[in-house]
Amino acid sequence: MPEQTKWLRSGLRYAILTFCFSLLFSYLAEVLMRQIVVLFLAFLLLLLVILIGIIFDMIGFAAAAAELSPLNARAANRVMGARQAVRLIKNADQVAVICSDVMGDISSTLAGSLGTVIVFRLLANRPGIESGLLTTVMTGFVAALSVGGKALGKGIALREATEIMFRIGQLLAWIERLTGYEIFHPAKGERVKKK
Repeated sequence: MPEQTKWLRSGLRYAILTFCFSLLFSYLAEVLMRQIVVLFLAFLLLLLVILIGIIFDMIGFAAAAAELSPLNARAANRVMGARQAVRLIKNADQVAVICSDVMGDISSTLAGSLGTVIVFRLLANRPGIESGLLTTVMTGFVAALSVGGKALGKGIALREATEIMFRIGQLLAWIERLTGYEIFHPAKGERVKKK
């Protein structure tokens, strides 16, 4: 019973996190779309959102596929970011959920919404366009870019998983150094460098 409660709490926590992030990113996208009057820039925003989803999906996949031993060797040599990369891989389940499920799915949903806004703007500017055809083409465009990009990204993540996690570890090390906050706390028994 406690194991089921743990998974239930974890699922609820991720649902709340997803809801909060969705509200934030949807609001930001809406504010940006109100400011953008040129349709080309709206398409660029759409592509950026799709790219963010692809990148986060790659990180989540790489966390699950990366090898720990090369990063342990780098961490033993005190290479910046290696210790953080090891922690990411040791918490691969959480990294995969946050990156692939939370951020990846939010990006996909947001991309669909932005595609709809672009369709409405096109219809407002050119009333003679067939709305059903335009909606269908935009849906296909967003889905093809998202799925095709994620498939390509997973191929890269599978081949370069360890290096991707090392680079993300370096980014986290830089953020930790800047903020003084550790993203993943040291595991029990892990030696911590004294400052």
